[in-house]
Amino acid sequence: MASLRCIRELSRRATMALSINQTRSISSLRGLELSGITSITHAAPIKNRSLTRDFPWYSRSQSRHFASKRNDTDEGSEGEDEDEDEEEEYEDEAGMEVEREYSPAEKVEAAAEIGYKVMGSLKPNERLFKPYEPVFAVVQIGSHQFKVSNGDSIFTEKLKFCDINDKLTLTKVLLLGSASQTIIGRPILPDATVHAVVEEHALDEKVLIFKKKRRKNYRRTTGHRQELTKLRITDIQGIEKPEPQIVLKPSKAAVTEPPEPGLVV
Repeated sequence: MASLRCIRELSRRATMALSINQTRSISSLRGLELSGITSITHAAPIKNRSLTRDFPWYSRSQSRHFASKRNDTDEGSEGEDEDEDEEEEYEDEAGMEVEREYSPAEKVEAAAEIGYKVMGSLKPNERLFKPYEPVFAVVQIGSHQFKVSNGDSIFTEKLKFCDINDKLTLTKVLLLGSASQTIIGRPILPDATVHAVVEEHALDEKVLIFKKKRRKNYRRTTGHRQELTKLRITDIQGIEKPEPQIVLKPSKAAVTEPPEPGLVV
C-alpha cells in the first residue's frame, strides 16, 4: 500500500509539472500567433494555423497521462452503479404493475388453463360435505399436483377468478384410485371430476430475499408472502365407489361373563 501511494504521488506531481510547462509554452506560442509573426523565408503572416496541427502533443483538453488504472476503476464503478440503478428501476416497475381487466370469456379460458371451472356460489341450504369415502385422486392445479380424498383441504397458489364460498370443478384429473381399481389418465381423464369449495384466500409465511455483492457496498433485503387459496374437497366422481361396510358393535348383553373357577376334588 505504501509503495502504491508513493507511485500515485509521484505520478500526480509529474503530471502537474508537465501541465505547467505545457501551459507556459502554449501561452508563448499563442502570443506569437496573435501578434502575426512572419515566416523567415516568405515574410508572410501565418494565418489560421492551429496548435494541434503544428504540435501534436498539445490538446485543448488536458488529460491525466499517469492515472489510467484509476480511470479504469472509476469507469468500472460507474458501470456497476448504472447496473444497480437499472435493477432498482426494474424492481420498481415490476412492483407497479397494473392489474389487467378480463372479460367473462377470457376468465373462463384462463381458469380452464389453470385446471378449474367456477360453478357458482355455495347457497346456505346446500350440504355438499359427505362422510369419508375410500377413494383418492391426483389433480393438477397450475403447475402443482395434489393427492386428495373426500374431505381434504389443500392450499394452492391464488386462483384469480373465484371468491370465497364458490363451488369449483377441478378438471385436470390425472389419476383415480380405490381399494379395488386404479385408473390412469393419458395424461388426463376426461370423464373424471373433483368438486371443491373455496374456503379462504390467505398469505403464506414471509420469505426473506437477501442480495449482496462483495466489495461493492451492495446489500438489498426484500420480503415476499405468497398468496394462497384454501380448497376443501367435497366429492370425487369417475370411479366406482365401494359400498361402505357397516360394522355393528356387539351389545353389552351379548358379552358373556367367564365362569368362575371351581375347586377340583
